[in-house]
Amino acid sequence: MSSQAAVPATATPNPLPDPERAPDQAADRRRWIALAIVMTAAFMDLVDVTIVNIAIPSIERSLEASFGAIQWITAGYALAFAAGLITGGRLGDIFGRRRMFLIGISGFTLASALCGFAVGTEMLVGARLLQGAMAAMMVPQVLAIIHVTFPAHERGKVFGMFGAVVGLGAVSGPLLGALLTQWNLFGLEWRPIFLINLPVGIAGVILGRKFITESRAEKALRLDLIGVVLATAALLMLIYPLTRGRELDWPLWGHLCMAASPVMFAVFVAYERYKTRKDGSPLVELSLFRVKSFAAGIAVQLTFGVVMGIFFLVWTLYMQIGLGWSPLRSGLTGVPFSIAVSLAAGLSVQQLVPRFGRKVLQAGALTMMAGLLLYIWEADRYGTGIHSWQMIAPLVVMGLGMGLIVAPLTDAVLSDVPREHAGSASGLINTTTQTGNALGLGLVAVVFFGVIDDARPTSPAAVGTAFSDAFEHSLWWVAGVLGVIFLVMFALPARPKQHLEAGAVEDAAEAATGTGLPEQRQEEPVPAK
Repeated sequence: MSSQAAVPATATPNPLPDPERAPDQAADRRRWIALAIVMTAAFMDLVDVTIVNIAIPSIERSLEASFGAIQWITAGYALAFAAGLITGGRLGDIFGRRRMFLIGISGFTLASALCGFAVGTEMLVGARLLQGAMAAMMVPQVLAIIHVTFPAHERGKVFGMFGAVVGLGAVSGPLLGALLTQWNLFGLEWRPIFLINLPVGIAGVILGRKFITESRAEKALRLDLIGVVLATAALLMLIYPLTRGRELDWPLWGHLCMAASPVMFAVFVAYERYKTRKDGSPLVELSLFRVKSFAAGIAVQLTFGVVMGIFFLVWTLYMQIGLGWSPLRSGLTGVPFSIAVSLAAGLSVQQLVPRFGRKVLQAGALTMMAGLLLYIWEADRYGTGIHSWQMIAPLVVMGLGMGLIVAPLTDAVLSDVPREHAGSASGLINTTTQTGNALGLGLVAVVFFGVIDDARPTSPAAVGTAFSDAFEHSLWWVAGVLGVIFLVMFALPARPKQHLEAGAVEDAAEAATGTGLPEQRQEEPVPAK
């Protein structure tokens, strides 16, 4: 699940005319080309997140990568993306959204080339970190550019198109990754999953320079680079030992780093309070956590990110290494899951949440748990002889549950947040989700690979059994985390307020992909040179 999915699915801009900008922009057909460019960039990021998982076993075999390195290929991207999202949005506000978008897509394309031509795991991990950082610079500008490019009465249609792109990216990523890996184009095996970004990125840079109009915030806040460093350090002190500890036999320094991580988070909070008093431009608006529903919602987003981080990686390893399936078969097996998520997401937002409120999200958590338990039962009963069609039922149940959660969750979390902080809150929600994803990927070393280490398989049959057992063990963990999510959801509003209207939805939608606070939204169009 990529970051953009955090955009409130129920948020529909109020179709009122914008007298100041509508006449000029309505006559400018170039804006539709600009829309295609930024949506293609968003699609490229979405696909890049999901496309990698399906190719992980091929990367592991080709580069003889350790499982720790495999975790960092996925977790490194998520961590760099999470750490840079809010800062990326503010850079656009200060220096210009078009400029930062072009820098971001150029860097993302370069990082993709480095990934595709990586000669070892160290180079690939480093390139993925760079790719995540560049995505954090590129992605926040997408909806901000849409906001300043289209008049208010057209934004409803545009945001609807953007939602379709989000859904298409989520579904097509695994299939595209499976096809590119299975085809083994020019003997490159997994490398085309990254190299495919090169022509798209180069075209985006060339066309973006010509068709995207520059804009920036009139009253942008200052950067909080120290806050970024402190938050990133705290996360690294927790995630890096989790990822590397198993391979290094859990050294003392790893335990000390993990123990010191909460202390670093405390230092970060103290600095953010100081930053608020000093110039009112902290990285994180701490006053938001005084809102009970928001604090609970952030906890839900974090733990749900952990669920996604664990499940999707171990699921891929289970199918391709444990069961010996091809990438294409694995990708096709996941199609019912993706379809179920899409169907339930639309149903939950349009019909269920307006009638039943918070209960829909809690029903989603319980439904996902039911799907996981069914999956555990089937994996245990059929072992390594399980077929794709036998996975359809648990995957559909899980997908329905996830759809009931992901679409309305952001609106529920923002329900009691003051109007003036909607943008900041949405940006923090998205960052938290990515952080949880990185943490979940780090925990795979404990909940999945720990079981395999204990089994010490020595034959192909034993490897399959060990991976199947590790998969079941991981699903028990995921089900337990969903149980916690179900309980925390009681702190969400019983019936979320539909308060994201007119300008508020634009604030929230922009910040959901990392752009800055609502106070920054006094856009000042800058003529493109």
